[in-house]
Amino acid sequence: MIKIAIFASGSGSNFENIVNRVQKGDLPGIEVTALYTDKAGVKCIERAEKLNIPVHINQPKDFISKSSYEQHLLKLLSNEGVQWIVLAGYMRLVSEDLLHAYEGRMLNIHPSLLPKYKGLDAIGQAYESGDKVTGSTVHFVDSGMDTGEIIEQQQCDIKPDDTKEDLEERVKNLEYELYPRVIAKIIK
Repeated sequence: MIKIAIFASGSGSNFENIVNRVQKGDLPGIEVTALYTDKAGVKCIERAEKLNIPVHINQPKDFISKSSYEQHLLKLLSNEGVQWIVLAGYMRLVSEDLLHAYEGRMLNIHPSLLPKYKGLDAIGQAYESGDKVTGSTVHFVDSGMDTGEIIEQQQCDIKPDDTKEDLEERVKNLEYELYPRVIAKIIK
């Protein structure tokens, strides 16, 4: 079994989708050890509890530095035997401590066709841009914001009568297929 940890900061819908796929056997040979979140009281915690996945809540403000925060995470990850980190709506830049320990073994999904629309509100940026298409990208994590090597992208149309919410829903549904497909190919 390959042990993965999933990092999330918000609603956790991609986290839930991946765990459901693992539990159904759609991602054979993978075990989700825990949800790692950097915020208390977020929806991903509730989702993890319903799925019987352990939760680690570690808020960076409780640590003296980013390095001490990540060193703490590394101890937890090591104790659980985690081999891969899967970011699913984790809203912080990862720094050298985690990057060095998990080089080439950390994935992220971003709701745009990178390199376009990095960072926050990528769907909103695409919606406001006048573009005809957007999509989602799975990439390896590096020290930049959404700058790691692209593994796979999938696109969807931005329809003339879309609301931003319509587009968000379409991109989310695309991600629910894209991320597990890439995980199945990459994590072996």
